[in-house]
Amino acid sequence: MTFRIPKITFWRVVLAVLWTFGLVAAIQRFYFGLGTVTNLSDDFPWGIWIGFDILVGVGLAAGGFAITATVYIFNLKDFKPISRPTVLTAFLGYLLVIGALMFDLGKPWNVWHPIIMWNPHSVMFEVGWCVMLYTTVLLLEFSPLVFERLRMQKPLRIIRSITVPLVILGVLLSTLHQSSLGTLYVIVPDKLHPLWYSGFLPVFFFVSAIAGGLAMVIFESFLSARAFGKELESSLLVRLSRAIVVILFLWLAMRFFDLLARDALAYMFEGSMESGFFLGEIIIGAILPMALFLTRRVRETTGGLFLASVLVLFGFIANRLNVAVTGMAGSAGYIPSWQEIVITASIVALGLVIFRMVAKHTPVFETPVSEPSAAKSPLVAAGRSGKLAMGVLFALLIFIMTGLGYTLANKRVEDKQIVESPKLIPAESGLEFPEPIVFQPSEDSPGKVTFNHETHVDPYEPGCGNCHAELFAIRPEQAGVTITKGEGEMILHEKCGSCHDGENAFSIDDGCEFCHQLPE
Repeated sequence: MTFRIPKITFWRVVLAVLWTFGLVAAIQRFYFGLGTVTNLSDDFPWGIWIGFDILVGVGLAAGGFAITATVYIFNLKDFKPISRPTVLTAFLGYLLVIGALMFDLGKPWNVWHPIIMWNPHSVMFEVGWCVMLYTTVLLLEFSPLVFERLRMQKPLRIIRSITVPLVILGVLLSTLHQSSLGTLYVIVPDKLHPLWYSGFLPVFFFVSAIAGGLAMVIFESFLSARAFGKELESSLLVRLSRAIVVILFLWLAMRFFDLLARDALAYMFEGSMESGFFLGEIIIGAILPMALFLTRRVRETTGGLFLASVLVLFGFIANRLNVAVTGMAGSAGYIPSWQEIVITASIVALGLVIFRMVAKHTPVFETPVSEPSAAKSPLVAAGRSGKLAMGVLFALLIFIMTGLGYTLANKRVEDKQIVESPKLIPAESGLEFPEPIVFQPSEDSPGKVTFNHETHVDPYEPGCGNCHAELFAIRPEQAGVTITKGEGEMILHEKCGSCHDGENAFSIDDGCEFCHQLPE
């Protein structure tokens, strides 16, 4: 038995060096803890492991449900040759997202908790379940390649008989969690920069994921053609490029209408770091690739398609990182550590290597010849008018659902009275605080209460959001409320009592003279 020594190439050396550093960082993370390898903190708990590994990884896998829906629901069989590599890309993408999540979780061995510990009011719970279920769907969609390779005809027939229901389920699950990733940031209006914060973030995330996913299909097709010596499906990729232009135009229109509605358009020209990143995301990642895709000479060349798709991917990645990092880093000063960067790069490289190995040993780029003929899709039977009507209906349903979510999100913000915190002005001698607030006593109260900010705020880390994010409103008309006993006592335990519990500070049931000015 002979062993063949792998040929040493430049990229193999780069891969070996990258994985060596990645392994060192991984051992450091799991042996010494999360805090030893990241620059994350309580003020900024989500970095590039969420912004890139999760938000970008899940979004770029959106081509899986988009292409399979095109083939099996809209019955456009022309796109079948690219459906298998697209499903493989999506499947590996979700597996790597789950793997990356193990690095970000403080206690990754508890990742199974959402399966039995249900919290349907949590966005993270919904995202976790949808990702878990959709990964299972992708596994089943990918399984025919394995069954064909192993010549297992019976399970192959079973999977093919349920392909359409699987695709429909995949589209539903993807729509839910692609948009819910945006919902994660709807609840932080006082932290996310106005250029990216919006109640429509779920809609923006869903639409941009489709554009990014389709661009990923073009990108992956180009690299696969180079790696495996196959011809590009140029006509199909040109049609995808036209769809990307429409989607990007829709996304840009919604973004700018939203900025106008929120009176936030001026932030684009303020000359700050955030405005620069925003303009780069819009111009380089959306407007420029749209112009390239609309240019016939560019669109009909392999290099032009590839370049434009790379720009779309750049814009998509920039948007996700701007939401997760740039737009929120102003108050935290977060810069990713080298371990965070190396681990992320190692995971991406691992995905590329696995894709190449799977594509080499399974019929990813082969169209099955023994597949039974499928019945015509209802969209095909209905003709062009039927396609248009159902497409409009589908679009209306999406906007109704997201509009409802937007309304509920805004209502939740109003109910919690989450408003912008007052800006404290630094001075040489410290900080300037608002004037003390006097709460007048009621008949049952032992005396008025004077609240002084200076005794409740750390001058080095003011952290106004600790109280004003949810506990207390800061609107002027609500500053003169009267604290009473009885029903007011419950409010005290929920508000003041959240800190004055006898552990973090003295209890509200002890030492009344500390807060009340008792009558003589």
